[in-house]
Amino acid sequence: MFRRTLLYPESAPLLTRTITGILLKIASTIAFTAMSSLVRVAGQEVPVGQVVFCRAFFALIPLFLVLGLRGQMGEAVRLGSFTGHVKRGIIGASGMCFGFIALTLLPLADAVTIGYAAPLMVVPLAVWILGEKVRVYRWTAVAVGFIGVVVILWPHLADAARPGGWDAQAAGALAALGGAVCAAFATIQVRKLVSTETTASIVFMFMALCSVVALCTLPLGYVLPIGRWVIPNPTQMMILVVIGIFGGLGQMLLTESYKRADTSLIAPFEYFSMIWAVLIGYIIFSDVPGPFVVVGGAIVVASGLMVIWREHILGLERARARQAVTPQG
Repeated sequence: MFRRTLLYPESAPLLTRTITGILLKIASTIAFTAMSSLVRVAGQEVPVGQVVFCRAFFALIPLFLVLGLRGQMGEAVRLGSFTGHVKRGIIGASGMCFGFIALTLLPLADAVTIGYAAPLMVVPLAVWILGEKVRVYRWTAVAVGFIGVVVILWPHLADAARPGGWDAQAAGALAALGGAVCAAFATIQVRKLVSTETTASIVFMFMALCSVVALCTLPLGYVLPIGRWVIPNPTQMMILVVIGIFGGLGQMLLTESYKRADTSLIAPFEYFSMIWAVLIGYIIFSDVPGPFVVVGGAIVVASGLMVIWREHILGLERARARQAVTPQG
């Protein structure tokens, strides 16, 4: 019975599914933050393209394990829109590269907090690409959130504006922002894919295509200044494998969490990653978040919660409207 409930969440009671969904979401933030910490370590000696390849390739291990247990291996290669998967893969791989560059150049909390700009960017992109209607409330929340992003970026970019002030942290801040932009575009692409593709195929094709895109950086390292791939020593190899496993595990936990409870309930727990980033950054890397990160991060989190709350209210209104027009009896 327990095994069936674990593998097939629809068989569990509502309260059990909800609590499990929240716990899985929190567990995913731990997995992703652990992965980010290891990326920061590995990125000091291993080129980013190689780290991205290992992140994507070894993430297939937990994916195949779960699909095998469920007997759903065939769903991973059941494709309806190959072009859509390719777009998602290229955008996702680019975002991963930017994000990993940021993790090697910035304190962990800074990189994670700037990444919170992605959900805010999804709102205007959804209007532009998907034609969604967004009212004043959400536009206000997004505007406030972007003010928070500017506050976080301000010390990095202000120093870069001075003569000779450009440094690694300024480059890292821009890379983190670029990663957030790519993540927002990837979210829009996933919204398109979910109407025709299975969850297994979306996750599998993302990992596979990211591996292919990252593998292209191997020969480029000999002609461009992007860092040549290295033959990892045993410690580096172990870290690279664990990065992939943590990344794949985090993605599976995230997917499973949203299967068990409403998005509006689960989404706010994403901000637990800031807690883990601050703790790990302080304990392992001796990073202390600056006042701009604390203030800007609080603004971004508050605006994100406003957007999530508004989505929840609109969802309830849509549900009531559907019930009102549904014939009874």
